[in-house]
Amino acid sequence: MNTRRTPIKAQATSENHSVTTLELFFDLVFVFALTQITALMAHDLTWSGVIRGVLLIGLLWWSWIGFSWLCNLVKADEGSIRGVMLAAMGAMFVIALAIPEAFHDLPGGLPGPVVIAVAYFVFRAMHLWLFWLIADGDPVLRRTLARFAPAMVSATALLLVASQFHGTTQTLIWAAALAADYGGTYLVDARGWRLRSAAHFAERHGLIVIIALGESIVAIGVGVTDLPISWPILVASVLGLIVAAALWWIYFDATVIYGERALAAEPTETRPKLARDAYTFLHFPMVAGIVLLALGLKKVLEYVGDTEHHHLDDPLKGIGLYALFFGVVLYLLGHVGFKWRTTHQLGISRLITAALCVAALPLLLHVPALGQLAVLAVLLTGLVAFESVRFAQEREALRHGEHA
Repeated sequence: MNTRRTPIKAQATSENHSVTTLELFFDLVFVFALTQITALMAHDLTWSGVIRGVLLIGLLWWSWIGFSWLCNLVKADEGSIRGVMLAAMGAMFVIALAIPEAFHDLPGGLPGPVVIAVAYFVFRAMHLWLFWLIADGDPVLRRTLARFAPAMVSATALLLVASQFHGTTQTLIWAAALAADYGGTYLVDARGWRLRSAAHFAERHGLIVIIALGESIVAIGVGVTDLPISWPILVASVLGLIVAAALWWIYFDATVIYGERALAAEPTETRPKLARDAYTFLHFPMVAGIVLLALGLKKVLEYVGDTEHHHLDDPLKGIGLYALFFGVVLYLLGHVGFKWRTTHQLGISRLITAALCVAALPLLLHVPALGQLAVLAVLLTGLVAFESVRFAQEREALRHGEHA
């Protein structure tokens, strides 16, 4: 493969390009950051705490997503790109380390909110600078990057402003910063972006879903840290694993294949727009939903395992219960949007399951936490079983038919 004519040493990707080990190494910081966010929300189990947690997920998602586009054009583990990727990884790690102080600065040391704002700017600036260099000779892409830059600068400026406030004002300015970043990206004509490998882009996003699901499993273990193992803990852990496995099945059994094929079949000039809508935007509710589910699972395990502060018949209440069920609802709605955008088909069974999750909540307010988790597991297992039977022929053709 020819080396790209750029001011830095970079090797262009091909249509069949796959994810590199450096990209996977880069994602390890994302794992740590998600764990930090879950812990932050568990520590501040209020509606404002959950909203702030979601805003942090949004910040990290937008940081990660930029390099998924860039590494679709040039190989992450070749030439000068490696050094920039590792430097960007360091900036994201700083953001992850400062997450506990994102909204409440602790006495002494550096101001946490300012550290996050500066590290975010450094991360995004490296991404934009590297993108600008590899766009050498492509005036349309450079023009798109120039239109994209003000949104990034505005978002960082707002984060710096937010660091000087507290409470609701700080949260609102954070929301404005993300709105500027996300909205600015959406308003830029997507035809100016470039997407070379549908396979790489789909694989990249599938792996980040796996990473988020891994966080939900970690939350199960963290929820019973330092607690003696017991039958309720074992049962709750298995139910939590069933829920996580169902979410894996929902995405990876067929959805990921439909998405990749739709992206590959899309004409070159409109492919970036489909990728932006279906992956950049519609994968965010999936990842955010999994993190909220992880919070709910963490609280369930605390309820069933901590016999000193809870009884086995105690129901999970308030935010913990809503995070458990609405995390799954958000995940399913993300899937419905993704399927509609890529195949123009409505995922009725997933919409119905999401509606059943919402309808079940008022009926479960006085059910023990273990029972609440069991109901969620039954709903998701039922969805998987129904789709496995209802779409058996389509699935067989998809996975083992002429495209296999």
